[in-house]
Amino acid sequence: MRKLFGTDGIRGVANQDPMTSEMALRIGRAAAHIFRDSVRRHRVVIGKDTRLSGYMIESALTAGLCSMGMDVLLVGPVPTPGIAFLTRSLRADAGVVISASHNPYEDNGIKFFGRDGFKLPDTLESRMEGLIFSGEIDAIRPTASEIGRAVRIDDALGRYNEFVKSSIPRGMDLTGLRVVVDSANGAAYKIGPSILSELGADVISLYDHPNGMNINQGCGSLHPEMISRAVIANRAHIGIAYDGDADRIILCDENGSVVNGDAVMALCAIHLIKQGRLRHNTVVSTVMSNIGLELSLKEAGGRLIRAAVGDRYVMEKMLEGGYNFGGEQSGHIIFLDHNTTGDGLITALQILTILKQENAPLSLLASRMRSFPQVLVNVRVREKQDLAVIPELALRIKEIEKTLNGTGRLLIRYSGTEPKLRIMLEGEQEDEIRGYANELAGLVKQHLG
Repeated sequence: MRKLFGTDGIRGVANQDPMTSEMALRIGRAAAHIFRDSVRRHRVVIGKDTRLSGYMIESALTAGLCSMGMDVLLVGPVPTPGIAFLTRSLRADAGVVISASHNPYEDNGIKFFGRDGFKLPDTLESRMEGLIFSGEIDAIRPTASEIGRAVRIDDALGRYNEFVKSSIPRGMDLTGLRVVVDSANGAAYKIGPSILSELGADVISLYDHPNGMNINQGCGSLHPEMISRAVIANRAHIGIAYDGDADRIILCDENGSVVNGDAVMALCAIHLIKQGRLRHNTVVSTVMSNIGLELSLKEAGGRLIRAAVGDRYVMEKMLEGGYNFGGEQSGHIIFLDHNTTGDGLITALQILTILKQENAPLSLLASRMRSFPQVLVNVRVREKQDLAVIPELALRIKEIEKTLNGTGRLLIRYSGTEPKLRIMLEGEQEDEIRGYANELAGLVKQHLG
């Protein structure tokens, strides 16, 4: 079991273990040791979202990196995918994002990108943990001119702005589209609405005044009802809700109906298949994606490959198979032809481009996928115990799987970032699967709650 890293970096309540300034300094030192591979000067880019605790963690990380001889490029609030791009653009040796994504403001997190713009593999994260807890690098103390320095990069958002706009066809503009944008008071609060405005869209911008404590507060991708209401009130064509670090989005159509990541993948993949731009006619998603996505792709001449939950695992399968498109039901969508990680801003532009090119409303495009009833129940647990050693729970899981017998799916897994067990059931009858989900949740609470 790893002590720090989950499925998407390190995460926790800010100023409590492991998200303390002391730990951030040690993480910075360990990261510097890993990323320094020669005697030349090395550089790392650090970006963050809008959380109050970002200042504290940024300073500590910077101190740790500089103490090991790495130079630090500080870019301030930038979407997570922006750091993936800037790491490559600035020829840095690594990128660091300080963010807890969709979590409440009191949480924070740290995640890394390699010099190629991809998230680190498990092996490197485990190596970093080993360095942090072993004391192996405690005696390494560069002095004099070998100590690193930190500088602020003023044009980071401008660089990323132009990069995002380059992902759509040259000459394409969004004139005639009215778009509601909910920036979640997060990292996209400035760049998200401005890109759409620059491309000619009529933008209604919501939740774009962060104060350090209102990120994700009743807004963003976890609260699509906000864009739904605003779309109807403003007679907009589409609503776009980012999460705190803008690496994923949730949409709603012109009727105010929510369009999740599965439907987004379906409509994008079908469009790419028509244009001959979907490599191997294959989409990579996770075990959480609705079976309706699989069937809609099959009807269009494509196929679905499933990975473990987490956009990094989707990316791993994409790289292994040479695929260029994938994502998650949660709204992480990866256009590998454009960026090396899920990018909410690029996804938004791809969707808006499809609306323009096909001259069709989002409701019609999203209807190409029929979604089967799916129930997800999260249960907070005191420990992440192997379910197989709880006889009553293990037996009931087997019985439910036998009852579904190919007409649905049961998936139970622990969250990689929170002390929760996630129970997902999918099938033709919602009442039936909801009953199973609640029954299993009750057993989990009884034994692990």
